[in-house]
Amino acid sequence: MHHLTRRMLMTSTVVLGLSLAAPLQAQEKTILTSVPSLGFPFFVHMMKALQEEAAAQGVATIESDGQNSAPKQTADVEAAVVQGVDGIVISPSDVNAMAPAIQTAVENGVPVVTIDRRVDGVPGILAHVGADNVIGGEAQGHLIMELFPDGAKIVNLQGQPGASPAIDRNKGLHNVLDQDDKYEIVVEQTANFARDQGLAVTESILAGMDTPPDVIVAANDDMALGAAEAVRARGIDEVVIIGFDALPEALAAVRDGGLTATIEQFPGEQSRTAMRLMVDHVKNGAKPMEEVVLLQPIAITKDNLDKAERLGELN
Repeated sequence: MHHLTRRMLMTSTVVLGLSLAAPLQAQEKTILTSVPSLGFPFFVHMMKALQEEAAAQGVATIESDGQNSAPKQTADVEAAVVQGVDGIVISPSDVNAMAPAIQTAVENGVPVVTIDRRVDGVPGILAHVGADNVIGGEAQGHLIMELFPDGAKIVNLQGQPGASPAIDRNKGLHNVLDQDDKYEIVVEQTANFARDQGLAVTESILAGMDTPPDVIVAANDDMALGAAEAVRARGIDEVVIIGFDALPEALAAVRDGGLTATIEQFPGEQSRTAMRLMVDHVKNGAKPMEEVVLLQPIAITKDNLDKAERLGELN
């Protein structure tokens, strides 16, 4: 343990790059809130919900932007442990790469709640709160079957390799579509959850096809919106495009016809639930009734836009 602490102290200066919402004081509980990257609207929304719930619960926070880098997020976690945070609520950038840092926190007596992305290899995590991403992927598959009862040719834009939501959403999609050979995934390729890559990958795929696919299904909205841009640029208007995350921009696109659907996984509610569990633990010593809390995603189309968590953010 002594060696571990010494190694951690070498990274402690990284905390200077964190946003400290309030100074650490003995009488005040302080929670590190860490997300993979504030360059993604999904995680901006998640962080906002974490900060709002922490304020409502009367705890201070330190905000960590992982900047899409496991080493950066690792350094932030280790620095926060050295600084003496009371708990860590984290959406890990990579479930494998972040496991050692989360293990370090647990071994140093700092409770950890994970959101959205579950880390299975670390014993002692207080709780995980997320969406059932397999069910979310299945919802995409069921919608495709509903829209195309006679079969479809499908392009599948996968998320970032190593990210558990990408793995689980892809699994759910295949769970449904692989049961019926009328549904053919003609191309599947990662676009790393990024809009520019969704655009570039879709452009490349469409350029190599004699006829457009019936469906482009994406593991997040950014890739779906990039794909929609590529489809528009080629003057194709009959392709069904399905995203995942129910971002406000995606909801507007569903409303206006640019996207057919997106999957709502309630990230704000995930974040608020995770923070409530953490605060109840650090203030009252309470253990969560369930170690894994999963919200059930649903498909959002024009017909049920009112079910979307962020509908109020649309212009």
